[in-house]
Amino acid sequence: MKILITGAHGFVGNRLMQDLDDTVAAPSMRGMSEEQIRNMIEKSRADVIIHTAAISDDGTCEKDPGASYEANVRLPLFLAKAAKEQKLICFSSDQVYTGLTDIGPFAEDTPLAPANVYGRHKLEAEQRVLDARPDAVRLRATWMYDLPGYGLPIRGNFLLNLYSAALHGGTLRFSCRDYRGITYVREAVEQLTQAMELPGGVYNFGSENDCNMYTTALRVC
Repeated sequence: MKILITGAHGFVGNRLMQDLDDTVAAPSMRGMSEEQIRNMIEKSRADVIIHTAAISDDGTCEKDPGASYEANVRLPLFLAKAAKEQKLICFSSDQVYTGLTDIGPFAEDTPLAPANVYGRHKLEAEQRVLDARPDAVRLRATWMYDLPGYGLPIRGNFLLNLYSAALHGGTLRFSCRDYRGITYVREAVEQLTQAMELPGGVYNFGSENDCNMYTTALRVC
């Protein structure tokens, strides 16, 4: 089984390329048309596509919502329309929950209203990709971390941010109203082979956490 990885040089994609067998790195899709993406897929001869490419930095998306829409909505939709024969796995984000005011847990039909551009675009992408490809799998990933020493990119890393703040006397702030899972990225990579077998739909993907981020940070410290 050949697997085409988009965002192969990113945080998740790089680790997928390292840990999964028979992978092919997709070129950057920035500016590609639907036809160009279809040609890329045909050339790869892939059986499965794992789409990790995105602009995932909240601040960047707020500053340039047009670029966020291109990367986080338009390109996944083109991919869904172009991938006619391949199993499609697309990464989404738990940021779709940021606008909910209750603590939860939430029912499957709870209306979502993300509080930032990134979350809104990820939610729109979920809906549009599944409209185009009902058998596609959308994974709402939590905040993922890795440990140094593998020679791979590490960014936005919860554990290392805390370590660095402690080492250098820095200050980090976390909200008592923010609940997020914190997931070891290598555990997530291991679970992706099972995710390939899921029926089409949207799934929460990552470690559970019933503590707010302030309490979580205190426990880690």
